[in-house]
Amino acid sequence: MKRLLFSVVCSFVFCLVAAQRREVHILSVNDMHAAIDVFPQLAALIDSLRTVDPSLLVFSAGDNRTGNPLNDKYEIPAYPMVALMNQVGFSGSTLGNHDFDVCSLARLTGLSNFRYICANIQSDGSTGIRTVPCQVFDVEGLKVGVVGAVQLGPQGLPSTHPDNLHGLHFLPPMETIGQYESLSRQCDVTILLSHLGYQDDVEAAKRYPWLDLIIGGHTHTQLKGSECVNGVLITQNKNKFGRVTYTTLTVDGGRVVDKRAEYIDIRNYPRKSQLVESMVRFFSDNPKFQRVVAQAEAPFRNKEELGCMICDAFMDAFDADIAVENPGGVRIDSLPAGNITMLNIFEMDPFDNDAVVLELTGEELLRMLLTYAAGRYYSFPFVGGIRCELTREPGDSTKLKSARLLTMKGKKLDMKRRYRVVTNNYVTATSRIPEGAAHRQNVQTTDILIRFLEKRKTVNYQGVSRLSLIGR
Repeated sequence: MKRLLFSVVCSFVFCLVAAQRREVHILSVNDMHAAIDVFPQLAALIDSLRTVDPSLLVFSAGDNRTGNPLNDKYEIPAYPMVALMNQVGFSGSTLGNHDFDVCSLARLTGLSNFRYICANIQSDGSTGIRTVPCQVFDVEGLKVGVVGAVQLGPQGLPSTHPDNLHGLHFLPPMETIGQYESLSRQCDVTILLSHLGYQDDVEAAKRYPWLDLIIGGHTHTQLKGSECVNGVLITQNKNKFGRVTYTTLTVDGGRVVDKRAEYIDIRNYPRKSQLVESMVRFFSDNPKFQRVVAQAEAPFRNKEELGCMICDAFMDAFDADIAVENPGGVRIDSLPAGNITMLNIFEMDPFDNDAVVLELTGEELLRMLLTYAAGRYYSFPFVGGIRCELTREPGDSTKLKSARLLTMKGKKLDMKRRYRVVTNNYVTATSRIPEGAAHRQNVQTTDILIRFLEKRKTVNYQGVSRLSLIGR
């Protein structure tokens, strides 16, 4: 009898303990960049998961827009993404640097059924942009606290055109995150929605072990499995729905005792939501983007080949000696042979930048290029009219040690001579140039490229490269 009673008591205690263990389920994305074509699959997956768990949380780590003209050139720029995110039921999003592209963010935050969570942004009240630094979600009695942060570049601003940031002030993200440690004491689960990049996510995990989960973005780093640093689970996917992450956090006694991340190939998900598919068709019905502008005789295999074409278009439009295009301004990695459409052009250059003409000496030009690169080899601009020999720092392939400018024939560029240089207004706004040297032309760079291609009719840039690496 005593043995039976002991067994019953043990069973009761086991059931009670098991009942205390609860799970929080999260579906997360990052750097969607307006890939609206994937939303029918995303919606079907979310519907399926919510059938099992109605409390499923859905988060974005930022950069929801920029990269698809069907979204970015809409009457209210980026409204299609907001409408689709509303329809599938996003719980929240942080801000990415590209969410500030073109000044429609105030209208978008007002149209969103979810909040934008970003702790290191402050507004002077004139912008109309609605954000919260953190938010607590109730998941069937469990408190899930979320804090957000956006990356800042060397100038202390997100990597977008400074003109898009009037009225906004930004705080150092890493230090700002640390001010929200109290959130972990108030909540069962604490999450950082980070648009800082993978290396900064690792640093945040090392500094702040009170975080349970970092949902990362910005660097488009495709992680695999349940990667933990200092006990903090970090997730991130390649951009444009390379994958989506399904995370399960097990909570026991007010703390997370188990963390698991699964990466799902959403583009090949076998089901689609018919309603969301009809919404995507509606937003995609814009014939002007299908107009063929020119033919590519051979595929563009990398960004530099595309950047060289853009530079040649700049030089042709303004009879310039030299052209400069920032690598971040080229938003596609390749382009197949065949028709080049208006859609391709706006995908390649989605920022509505204006052309700028400068009169610079060779020394001033080199200073501008190096300032823009900010010591990063991969950030050195694409060029036209000249060649550049680049040297990387020994032992660190990402850092730029020096650059040497050459003529197209390989001779050293005359650094005292003054040259007519054309670039875009993002480069001039984020580089060191002489005061008064920049003359904005009030012509958008996309229009320049369209005219160049219409005049050429066919182009072939396969193998074209003007940047060479010394001492590989």
